[in-house]
Amino acid sequence: FVTGMNPFLGSVFMFLTLIIAVPSAVKTFNWLATLWRGNIRFTTAMLFSIGFVSLFVSGGLTGIVLGNAALDIQMHNTYFVVAHFHLVMGSSAFFGLFAGVYHWFPKMFGRMMDEKLGYIHFWLTFLGVYLVFLPMHYVGIAGFPRRYYSWTGFDTFSQFADLNKFISVAAILAFFAQFIFIFNFFYSIFRGRRATENPWQSNTLEWTTPVVPGHGNWPGAIPAVYRWPYDYSKPGAETDFIPQNVPFSQTQSSNMPYEREMAD
Repeated sequence: FVTGMNPFLGSVFMFLTLIIAVPSAVKTFNWLATLWRGNIRFTTAMLFSIGFVSLFVSGGLTGIVLGNAALDIQMHNTYFVVAHFHLVMGSSAFFGLFAGVYHWFPKMFGRMMDEKLGYIHFWLTFLGVYLVFLPMHYVGIAGFPRRYYSWTGFDTFSQFADLNKFISVAAILAFFAQFIFIFNFFYSIFRGRRATENPWQSNTLEWTTPVVPGHGNWPGAIPAVYRWPYDYSKPGAETDFIPQNVPFSQTQSSNMPYEREMAD
């Protein structure tokens, strides 16, 4: 938008850029609808998953600003761009990575990561990320440029010195919080509490394998799938979850009319 191209071509680029919001919105509302009215267990993995959605939404909204040609001319090459990009492509990606590690750790190593250390890791990282990038949006709107090795020679930007120090402190806090994760990860591999077969009370088949699976994952025949993987908090069920390999004939009290026919 700042190359001096024809305004008509700029409008084409703007349209193609903003239309990315459509699939992004579909994904976001899909995640939110999955959480809506759910019986959420705030494990460390779930906290990082929700944190991922938060960062993706925050960074995505600022992307709409940068996709607008009239606004991007002001924001181009400022800290606003840095904050937007690193919220979406940096921080949210790492939050998804952490969520996956905490969730799959019992299946990978047969032990549980420490949840208290996980909570500390999450909150320090979550607060640290927002304390770094929210102020960057503000200074970016004021025109603070990126890719300058030093800005102290510009009197215009000297008023942001304290805010830049604050951002640096928050970044250091978020950085050192990752050592909590590293310690928790390697300590739990050898000394963590031993995991049960299905510690998260999940319905899908991978959580029906033994804690230390052998060749072929299951010691006997491969389990049969009788139902979809979302039978949670089902009215009339004895437990809060019903695994996929449980036939309808064993859950008569919670079967829907069409499921009773399948049980027969």
